[in-house]
Amino acid sequence: MPSRSAPALRPPSRLGASLRMWFDAGTPALADESKADRIDWLRAVPFALIHLGCLATIWTGVSTAALLVAAALYAVRMFALTGFYHRYFSHRTFRTSRAVQFTFALIGAACVQRGPLWWSAHHRHHHRHADTPRDPHSPSVRGFLWSHLGWFLTPRAFATDLKRVPDLARYPELRLLDRFDTLVPALLALSLYGLGAWLEHSAPGLHTSGMQMVAWGFFVSTVVLFHATVTINSLAHRFGTRRFATRDESRNNLWLALLTFGEGWHNNHHFFPGSARQGFRWWEIDLTWYGLKLMALLGLVHDLKPVPARVLARAAR
Repeated sequence: MPSRSAPALRPPSRLGASLRMWFDAGTPALADESKADRIDWLRAVPFALIHLGCLATIWTGVSTAALLVAAALYAVRMFALTGFYHRYFSHRTFRTSRAVQFTFALIGAACVQRGPLWWSAHHRHHHRHADTPRDPHSPSVRGFLWSHLGWFLTPRAFATDLKRVPDLARYPELRLLDRFDTLVPALLALSLYGLGAWLEHSAPGLHTSGMQMVAWGFFVSTVVLFHATVTINSLAHRFGTRRFATRDESRNNLWLALLTFGEGWHNNHHFFPGSARQGFRWWEIDLTWYGLKLMALLGLVHDLKPVPARVLARAAR
C-alpha cells in the first residue's frame, strides 16, 4: 500500500511574520529582495502608536510628579544609550563587569530602540560605510526623513547581523534582550502605571494617576528620547562644523551635544571613534563622559580609553 507523503508546510504569510515580529525579533524576515528596503507598514504600527500615545496627555493632564519622572527617564535612558549602547557595546571604549553590562543593556532596552546587539551591529556597519550607498541612514544618500525615521522600519534593517557583533553575541542574556526587545518597554509602562496608581491613593496632593504617569513617563519621554537620539543620524550629518576632514559628512553641533549628552560632537567621534570621550576640548560639554568618569571613580567601569595626544593636538589647531 503506498504511503502518503506528509502535507507540505505552508510558508508563513507576510502578515503573520510582521505581527510576530512585534513580539519576537528572532522571527526571520521574509526573503523578498524587491521589498527589502521598503517600509513594512504593518511592523511600523507600534512605532506610530507610541507617538499617538502622547495625545493621552490631553485627557490625563499634567503634574509635577509626572514631569519629573519623564525627565528622569529621559536622562537615565539617554545615558544608557550614549554611554553603553554606543560607547561601550558599539565601540568598546571601556570595560566593565558582566553585571553592570547587563544592567545598562536592560535600561537601554527600555528606550524602545531595539536590543543592544541590533543597535551595535547597525552602528558598526554605519561607521564602516558612513555616507555611502551602503550606509542605512545617511541623509546625504536618501534624505532627512529616511535617515531620521524610515530606514529601521524596513525588512533589511530588522535583522540583527551577529557576524558584526561576535564579541557581544556570546552573552546569552544579551541575545535574549535582543530577541524579545518589546518585553522591557512593556514592563516599564506597566511599572509606571502601578507607580501612578499608588501615588494617586497614597499621595493625592501630587495630582497624578496611573494613566498620567504612563502618558508622560512612557509615551512622551520615549518619543522625545527617540527623536533626540536620531538627530545624530540626520542633523549631525548636515548641520554644524567640521574640525576634521573625515570621509563622511559628520558635523560637530553644540545644541545636539547638549540634547544627547555629548553625541553631538559627531565629527570628533567619526575622526576617532575609539575614545570614551567625544568632546575633545575642555569647553565641549560631554555629559556622558562626565557620567562615565564618575562610574570609574565608583569602580563600576574601568579602562576608559582617552583621546590620544596626537588627536588632541590636531583638535587644538
